[in-house]
Amino acid sequence: MTTSAPITQDVHTIPRKLPTGGKTNLVGLTREAMRDALIEAGAPEKQAKMRVGQIWQWIYQWGVRDFHAMTNLSKAFRAELDEKFTLEIPEVVSKQVSTDGTRKYLVRIAGGHEVEVVYIPETDRGTLCVSSQVGCTLTCSFCHTGTQKLVRNLTAGEIVGQIMMARDDLDEWPTPGTRVQGEVRLLSNIVLMGMGEPLYNFENVRDAMNIAMDPEGISLSRRRITLSTSGVVPEIARTAQEIGCLLAVSFHATTDEVRDKLVPINKRWNIEALLEALRAYPRVSNSERITFEYVMLNGVNDSKEDAHRLVELIKGIPAKINLIPFNEWPGAPYTRSSNNRIHAFADIIHDAGYASPIRRPRGEDIFAACGQLKSATERERKSRKQIEAEAGLND
Repeated sequence: MTTSAPITQDVHTIPRKLPTGGKTNLVGLTREAMRDALIEAGAPEKQAKMRVGQIWQWIYQWGVRDFHAMTNLSKAFRAELDEKFTLEIPEVVSKQVSTDGTRKYLVRIAGGHEVEVVYIPETDRGTLCVSSQVGCTLTCSFCHTGTQKLVRNLTAGEIVGQIMMARDDLDEWPTPGTRVQGEVRLLSNIVLMGMGEPLYNFENVRDAMNIAMDPEGISLSRRRITLSTSGVVPEIARTAQEIGCLLAVSFHATTDEVRDKLVPINKRWNIEALLEALRAYPRVSNSERITFEYVMLNGVNDSKEDAHRLVELIKGIPAKINLIPFNEWPGAPYTRSSNNRIHAFADIIHDAGYASPIRRPRGEDIFAACGQLKSATERERKSRKQIEAEAGLND
């Protein structure tokens, strides 16, 4: 088993003070942090908790981003808020809509950086795929996002702001002063499966998801939120304790030799270490099942032997195996497994007693499918030879 070492990364998160005007962005602050900010700005301490509750409802329950529209606050207080604070979310640069209804947004955040966000409509739910970093540090060889260098972590405001942006576009905020109970939501689920490794930006992801789950705001159930990690083992227990959402793992291989090439973080925390952390997770968070994501790569990880090994590895873990046909992108060093091979793999998993759905690719025509996200300003093309060399496929 690989020993856990302190997690260090040469990445930063921008401060909450905006570069223009010096105002503090209230979007993304926890209730406690918002209370402290109001007191620091001169609000009476005895009233601060109540004021947080009022402002919180306006921002997260009704989607209002104009302090002057917060009519249950005095005009004088609204003017003070407008002078000292701002309510900023990521700016939509472009929106593409796939033939299957999938929407891909390119959004701009502080510093001029851009990330991609994807909304996937289905008959019984609407899922938003949220990014947590600009770029990614993991360089998974099958992932287009992994060919983009990590720039920085997103703030909690920039993460929860993606949810708010999508609700704007879907026109899904209730009328101020009302709350529709038991409504069917267009945006009902969140998956942290966009750009970046969420557990390398733990605190901001945690704060953003706790804001999204707050019952006086966006009010999403923790069972409607799935965090996907490539295997940052030391943070998995924290995820259960401090977020409590569902967990998905980018697994993709049944031997350390293959996983080292597909998911290089495996060299730090190998399959044995990862599975040990996962066995503890359902007991801590009371989650129903761990989702194992497994991208199907022709001739790499899709044999019947791989399927049988996978069944043995996850034995004892409440699990679902999501089989993902590889979504190809320019310069990709892999090809998609055949349908016959994918179904044969799925049958072995299913016969062992595990759900093994084959994910239907969505938004491929607009490069919005799993593993295809990469911000337009960072789309420097690498040659197939470069990518294969970095993946260790030329050894």
